[in-house]
Amino acid sequence: MEKDSVDMHDVARYAASMGWPLPKPKTALERLAEQFSSAAREEIRHDEVTGKPYRANLAVTTWQGSSQMTLWTDIDVAPRHIAHRSFQQRREQMIGDAVQLTFDVMHWNRVNEKDNPIEMPMDFTDDVQWRLNAPDEGEKVA
Repeated sequence: MEKDSVDMHDVARYAASMGWPLPKPKTALERLAEQFSSAAREEIRHDEVTGKPYRANLAVTTWQGSSQMTLWTDIDVAPRHIAHRSFQQRREQMIGDAVQLTFDVMHWNRVNEKDNPIEMPMDFTDDVQWRLNAPDEGEKVA
């Protein structure tokens, strides 16, 4: 029976059984650094004036020699040049995602010509405004 979708754990097990070389395991220190990065990425604070949530930490990806690294800075003490670089990098990630999504939608529409084409608007202005003005979780709407 042919599957439309696969679990990559099954694919990895099959590949390993066929002799595919397994990657070098991460060290305990590498795993701990990943856990700290994940915690830094997920930490949310609320603005004391507006009450709106914001990410507590800014990430800036940089290079040290041939190694890529991410430096974390508390948003409340980050100098402008670090905040600007972090925001620019996040914006570039969003643009990259939008471009790839457009390619994916274009391809799906081409190979599925008999179906109604999927349209994916890329102007997020209204979506952002709706969410900025939506009631907060638990807030009652009059």
